[in-house]
Amino acid sequence: MTVATPAGFEATNNVKVVIAWANRAADFDLYVRDSAGRTIVSSSSSEDPEAALFPATAGSYTLLVVPFIPLGETFSGTITFSPKDPAGASAGPQWYRNYPAPLNSRTSRAGEPSIASNWLSGAILFQSSFFTYLVSNFDPSSHASTWTDRTPTLPGCVSELSLDPIGFGDSVTGRYFNTQLLASPVVNSETCFTDNDGITWAQSQGGGPGQSIDHETVGGGPYKPGIQDRLGNVVGPTTAYPHAVYYCSQDVEFANCSRSDDGGVTFGPSIPIYTVLSGCSGLHGHVKVAPNGTVYVPNKGCGGEQGVIVSLDNGQTWTPRTVPGSVQNKSDPSVAIGKNGTVYFGYANSDGRPHIAVSRNEGITWTDDHDVGAALGINNVVFPAVVAGDDDRGAFAFLGTSTGGNYEAADFAGVWQLYVAHTYDGGKTWTTTTVDTPSDPVQVGCIWLSGGSNDCRNLLDFMDATLDAQGIVHVGYPDGCTRTCATQPAVKTDTANGYRTRLASVGRQTGGIRLFHEFDADLTVSGLTMGVSRSQSATVVATVTNRGASDAGAFVVRFSDGSRTLDANVSGLAAGQTVKVSVLWSTQIKNGTYRITATADATNAVSETNETNNSLARTFTVSGGKVTAQ
Repeated sequence: MTVATPAGFEATNNVKVVIAWANRAADFDLYVRDSAGRTIVSSSSSEDPEAALFPATAGSYTLLVVPFIPLGETFSGTITFSPKDPAGASAGPQWYRNYPAPLNSRTSRAGEPSIASNWLSGAILFQSSFFTYLVSNFDPSSHASTWTDRTPTLPGCVSELSLDPIGFGDSVTGRYFNTQLLASPVVNSETCFTDNDGITWAQSQGGGPGQSIDHETVGGGPYKPGIQDRLGNVVGPTTAYPHAVYYCSQDVEFANCSRSDDGGVTFGPSIPIYTVLSGCSGLHGHVKVAPNGTVYVPNKGCGGEQGVIVSLDNGQTWTPRTVPGSVQNKSDPSVAIGKNGTVYFGYANSDGRPHIAVSRNEGITWTDDHDVGAALGINNVVFPAVVAGDDDRGAFAFLGTSTGGNYEAADFAGVWQLYVAHTYDGGKTWTTTTVDTPSDPVQVGCIWLSGGSNDCRNLLDFMDATLDAQGIVHVGYPDGCTRTCATQPAVKTDTANGYRTRLASVGRQTGGIRLFHEFDADLTVSGLTMGVSRSQSATVVATVTNRGASDAGAFVVRFSDGSRTLDANVSGLAAGQTVKVSVLWSTQIKNGTYRITATADATNAVSETNETNNSLARTFTVSGGKVTAQ
């Protein structure tokens, strides 16, 4: 295949290749190779159709279709130009710090971690391999934190073999689950839960009968009210525990979910959420439950697109809802839901770019699908992880690199960083920032997402993010570049010196606006004075205090007497801090009375918990070089 395009065309356009066949039980895989024979993108999801997206750079390419399970089928294909989605993010200031765990035999095995926040106790729990840690005492100045081992030791809670470790915490109830996937199709998982952040544990049944054998996920939240089961009974809790708990897993060509109505102690039978014959397959992401009880399972391959599998009846039936224009990829997508139901769907598109789309009707339609990495030159991403707070606020974390091409290739030389994008306007715009500095990568070289054993699979398949009760974002991830690698990054496998490791780490928000409005900045003018010098020049001074929980960015303090206005710029004000802001009101002030108002954030640049307390007015009387305030 020859792509003949004018210079610069690839900046705004991709080439999209799609192959399809009639019998969905068959399977063909698609590979795109450049003129040197290198695979630049592939699609091998076991679904029909397979689709691939790559930049429309002029050159010669080879399209290779592999008949994996042909079943006598033939395929057809289409090749089109596909406009890239608009860049919807700007580069932002550094709002995050990295908090690595102390290196030991447990914390060094932190591939595909989970992280959760208990809003009742304030605890942050980090899960990887068999181990659960309580992470606390975050110190942004030193990057120090305390990691306390809370791994369950109760008999029946300690597996010697786990295919997929998962942690899930219900932030509202405080219940946390440690789950280890077993190979048996009868007893599918070894699951325990705690209501006191791992001090004591109790054993759960794990997934319900008929579960699949791979890529488990646990989630939970409120029930959808008024829903009846097949016998006409209202679906709801059978114990004092108020929320439903869902256990889902997959077997490449199908996936199932089961629901617990007793807080995760036991689970009902597994219910199919998709099959290859329904158009969806491949690994799914983490199940999430909206505040109104709608359940979402993100999927990276449904009819060649990415989207969510949605249940509106407490997990009894499920419907795929895809994001138009998305193209299937290898990384699990991630979904999060705001307080009033706005859905944020973060995914790695087939061209390697980080995308996030928004739905306000439970996935029926999608808007504001933005590439949030373009402003930083990001060309490949893996491990999307999304959280949401208030309906108009969300955060999208991912590992990204500016290096394009096939990131699974052994000689891929990309340097990977942890990025987080934030929105405060419901996904219309995003601001993307790195965690710490580019001089300390998370991974150097290839990342393998095709399963099995591979030198490039040290990080395994995903990472996770959570939101604490004050709207602060925490990202749990495995650091694959530590020790010597952190200062001398290179493509090599040398775990003893920190190359291709997987150290348990948390990226924590230390500045910027949080995801709950109630913890925004709150600027007030707490004092206003006027002084007159011997030369009769008058200076007005406003004392501005940030009484909120978040730092305030740059803002304007405006001084006015109704006929004239003077502005003073403030570069920012940390939470709890005070600054004095002054203007030269007059070089030769005359005797008289002056009514002056000072207003902090006069141009509404700062999001505040209270927008009505920004001003203070005082009357000053000047007589004979003296000032009297009223």
